[in-house]
Amino acid sequence: MKKILFIAILTAVSFLNYACANTKADKKPAQTTDKVGEVVQMTNDMFITKVFDYTKGKEWNYLGQKPAIIDFYADWCGPCRRVAPIMKDIAGEYADQIVVYKVDTDKEKELAGAMGIQSLPTIVFIPLKGQPQIIMGAADKATFKNAVEQVLLGKPKK
Repeated sequence: MKKILFIAILTAVSFLNYACANTKADKKPAQTTDKVGEVVQMTNDMFITKVFDYTKGKEWNYLGQKPAIIDFYADWCGPCRRVAPIMKDIAGEYADQIVVYKVDTDKEKELAGAMGIQSLPTIVFIPLKGQPQIIMGAADKATFKNAVEQVLLGKPKK
């Protein structure tokens, strides 16, 4: 767990450094609604309007109304394909409490770069308050559920 926390902090710092150095001004926000209980395909524009506008902000400021998970994946990635059905299950199980997004890193290269994604899959857990935490690589459903319970919903360790 200490290793995951260290990686999360390191990635968050890398993300913020990148966000401060790289900005683009001509973005139009995407107008889409999240489907409750489903994994939502996220674009760069959606990220800027629903999660964090890295083109303007220097400090992490989550814009969402519910805690979120973002699954950074690629279609060619075997471990990513193993994680996808787990994310779908979690989206359904926690439908009223969290939102689950997925980002195709091959299509959203700017966003993947801004988030400092270097390994696939990378799963980002974003609580309403505090810093995002990250799991790099595939994990089992129990690991992801524990992260949802502890990081996103603030429940004590079992």
